[in-house]
Amino acid sequence: MATGRCFKIVTVGDGTVGKTCVLIAYTQNAFPVEYVPTVFENYSGDITVDDRKYGVNLWDTAGQEGYDRVRLLAYNGTNCFLVCFSVVDKKSFENVTATWLPEIRQQCPNIPVILVGTKSDLRGTVGAGQEIMAAEAKKLASREHLVAYVETSAKKFENLNDVFIEAVKASEAPPKKKAERPCSIL
Repeated sequence: MATGRCFKIVTVGDGTVGKTCVLIAYTQNAFPVEYVPTVFENYSGDITVDDRKYGVNLWDTAGQEGYDRVRLLAYNGTNCFLVCFSVVDKKSFENVTATWLPEIRQQCPNIPVILVGTKSDLRGTVGAGQEIMAAEAKKLASREHLVAYVETSAKKFENLNDVFIEAVKASEAPPKKKAERPCSIL
């Protein structure tokens, strides 16, 4: 089996959407039972994609306000971003376009982004209007030119591998440059 590069993958998203749970479930095959707010954590692991083994350095960032400057320090050298929201928290979904994509695009243009819907095991347990269906998230990912949308449940260990396979594939692909606008002089 051939060995590939090591990629830095950074998670962003509102606090309590499940970013840390996704990373712990993936790297440690365990689900944390207590919520501990993240300031900054790193996890490492290996993944095999298309018969190549890759290293992944997974960076967990704080989604709460007040940690903006610390979070931005994690962005340098990122190969792929995972923008996470909870499928049972409409506000976290709205913040994908209100907060997280603008921040990433300002700091790290041309870095691939994967949209990750977390807590899919909780769908059907919250009030009307709070849930985000997969079709709505896929539509957002397409409209915003994101690499993919992957829905996960860290608690049930569903689709965790898919998230990181997509991230490695996106990291391995040549960077896409935004089309330059022609100069307009008025």
